[in-house]
Amino acid sequence: MRIGWIGAIWGIAGVALLIVWALVRLVPLGLGAFSHPLTPTHWTALALWIGFMAYTEGYRGFHLAFSPMVAARARYLRDHPEQAHYVALAPLFCYGLIHATRRRKVRSTLLTIAIIGFIIVIRQIEQPWRGVVDLGVVVGLTLGLASLLYFGWVALTAPRFDYPPDVPEETLRRAAARPVGGRPTGSA
Repeated sequence: MRIGWIGAIWGIAGVALLIVWALVRLVPLGLGAFSHPLTPTHWTALALWIGFMAYTEGYRGFHLAFSPMVAARARYLRDHPEQAHYVALAPLFCYGLIHATRRRKVRSTLLTIAIIGFIIVIRQIEQPWRGVVDLGVVVGLTLGLASLLYFGWVALTAPRFDYPPDVPEETLRRAAARPVGGRPTGSA
């Protein structure tokens, strides 16, 4: 097996394991809501929150943005394994924290800070409301994990994968291909 394949699989698996770790910790906390009497307000909030998190976190956050980015970076690592430390740190590479454009690094760092902040705030909430929030997050993360595995499979097996890996040299290559005026070559 080529080192690039090892790095790509390790990158996707590492990010997936981070999501699984979060799910293992959150499921019991979410189910803890059911050890309390739930009112119709709790049930309504639970249904609305699960729908909201499925759409915003699972679909918009993971399926439309995060999962394709991780998969594109894994594919890039598979095809460009020249730097052994990128292969060793493949989950961080795929997450966009190393060897990424400035914009990708800022986005990935802000995402991490936002998640940590969200965790700190949610820890202050009492049950059953904490469980309601955690169950919504579990749904979003579960959809996100499925999306990540889907995009990872497609990125590593399909002949083409048309998502940008957000690596510095790709940004420079795309900029060099543009004529003066900013239009890509071949556009009308």
